[in-house]
Amino acid sequence: MSIAGPLVNPRRTSAEAVGSSISVPGRGCSPGGVPHAGGVQRLGLNRDGYRGESIGIDGLLDRCVAAAAANGWGCQQLPPAQPHRPAFHRPARRTGAPRIYISAGIHGDEPAGPVAALTLLESSATLPDADLWLIPCLNPEGIRRNHRSHPSGIDLNRDYRDPRSPETAGHVDWLRSLPRLDLTLLLHEDWESHGFYAYELNGVGQPSLARQIVGAVRRVCPIDGSPLIDGRSVSEPGIIRPDFDPEVRPEWPEALWLGVHKCPLGYTLEAPSDWPLGVRVQALVAAVHEAIARLSTPG
Repeated sequence: MSIAGPLVNPRRTSAEAVGSSISVPGRGCSPGGVPHAGGVQRLGLNRDGYRGESIGIDGLLDRCVAAAAANGWGCQQLPPAQPHRPAFHRPARRTGAPRIYISAGIHGDEPAGPVAALTLLESSATLPDADLWLIPCLNPEGIRRNHRSHPSGIDLNRDYRDPRSPETAGHVDWLRSLPRLDLTLLLHEDWESHGFYAYELNGVGQPSLARQIVGAVRRVCPIDGSPLIDGRSVSEPGIIRPDFDPEVRPEWPEALWLGVHKCPLGYTLEAPSDWPLGVRVQALVAAVHEAIARLSTPG
């Protein structure tokens, strides 16, 4: 899929930086952001926050609705009625297929997630068989403003314990209508990171998918090899396994609500937003494909 054109507003970046045909050999990345031989270099734009490309969210969501309809996905509107936040469901073809939930766009300065969601919808014939739910953008007003938080000032991804925003309250009501899930995949970006990494919440000690996810992403995007990422110690390169104790968190992210109420196994997938948008989209799509394939493969 080409992501250049009206969906993308390159802010101080070249047009070629947002193409989807970029190939990045799998190599680790030093904390200094050293360019990779034969690959795409770090842009070096993110000094005090995200300074990369923005996207036209309205056009992207229109394309999501069209792609979902063309590929056999059902569509619902998340409450409240505004803003427009479609949620899609593709039933599995076989009995006993895993139930998997995917969301993106909860932070308005993380555009790669919604573009990756569109890519997944447009190419969903290649996804392994699974009962899939997908929300391309939980915070379209934030994406429209290229700002992390909701226009009210609330960080929606800290609003899931006792929701204050109508958007989070509506999302929680919708989530409660879902059956128990087998896996959750939350698409994010980190403006400070030196490569891709993933948070794993694994409340009941299920077999981990983290190494396989990171291995798949390594073929298209650098992996953050730092010993400390986002203020947390890593378990192994590119993988953070935080303590799963919801009671010590006064403000719950989406991942924690899901871990408590719907699914003990979940991954927050963090693409490095100081790399070209096309690279970040490829990283998130590769991670989702790998996770679904691993969970969908019998035995």
